[in-house]
Amino acid sequence: MNQECIGKFIASCRKEQKLTQEELAEKLGITAKAVSKWECGKGLPDPSIMLELCKILKITVNDLLSGERVSKENYQDKLEQNIIDTIDYSNRKVSEQNKTISKILLFFGFCLTFLAFFIFPSDSSWGGIYSLIGLVISLIGFIRLNKKLSYLKRIFLSFGYFLLGIIVLLIVDYSNVVLNKVAPRFSYLKETGDSMIVYKALFYNVYRINRNTKNEYYIIDTKKQYREDNIPVTPFNRDKSGIDNIIKYKNKYVGNNSNDSHLIDNLPLAEYGYVFEIDSKNLGLTIDYHITDWYVNENKYLEKSLLYNSVSIFYLIDNVQYITFNFSGNSYTVSRDKVKELYPNFNDIVTKNNFNNYLENKMNDNDFVQDMFKRIFID
Repeated sequence: MNQECIGKFIASCRKEQKLTQEELAEKLGITAKAVSKWECGKGLPDPSIMLELCKILKITVNDLLSGERVSKENYQDKLEQNIIDTIDYSNRKVSEQNKTISKILLFFGFCLTFLAFFIFPSDSSWGGIYSLIGLVISLIGFIRLNKKLSYLKRIFLSFGYFLLGIIVLLIVDYSNVVLNKVAPRFSYLKETGDSMIVYKALFYNVYRINRNTKNEYYIIDTKKQYREDNIPVTPFNRDKSGIDNIIKYKNKYVGNNSNDSHLIDNLPLAEYGYVFEIDSKNLGLTIDYHITDWYVNENKYLEKSLLYNSVSIFYLIDNVQYITFNFSGNSYTVSRDKVKELYPNFNDIVTKNNFNNYLENKMNDNDFVQDMFKRIFID
């Protein structure tokens, strides 16, 4: 069945009947564009209008499908050939439609899976649910595209496709957790405690600490070595204020404004805004915070922050001799000599582990914080 030949025949017969494409289209109740498409050989008339078309053009369906007027001698042979060609054409059209539908399912499934990672928050179960729905939809499209393969091959390929899709989703989810410090979408268990949420994924756990606060941070436990009773918990944002981050600002001299600014910016209380100045003569540092001191003292947050900041600055900037912390309500001044004298093991804080043991972990002991704060800042 030659579509180009049939198209030229339709155009010729239309002209014989002195009809324009628009007039023929109007008689058939279709668009002129459809008629143009036939005559260009880009499609065939729908079977539902073939009889009406042939009646208008004063030809037979056999003539139409042959692309020429068929003589009586060849009529039967052409009819049989046209029937076979029509069946073949119909099968090809159905196959093309199935491929189109399969590709649409495949594409839609990919899009749904991809968008689920951006539309829903990472800790929402809906993101994982819609990602899996998208994967299943794309799997249906994949199965339809491989209908010509044997049953066993289709089963094998479909299982491999689904397994690969699950692996890719898990890898993307883990990468998102590591890079963006968020909760995993594909966790099989979520445990909520007083100060943290634990997400248990297939190969790792994620601890969300200080949830829904300015100091929220995540710990990704790939070795599954932590439990709620031994996970490093601090009242501050550990990703910013922890020794693993602030150690890079260690310096021998105060006065390097860029280094000093970065250090202060990563320590607690910086989230409320601040300015600082350096006393080069007496080797001092004054930090003016844009907040009232009593306003930030829930659960001794002020005392913990000032104690943590003082020890951190004295540890990381070798020649600082005093620090003054100014608030709209009060000022607090501390000297290196007083911290060295009163703070336990200050001289031993030379490694990251010691820093965490002697300073970070102590921030969870309210009695210790209160006692040290009173001795260092008040007495």
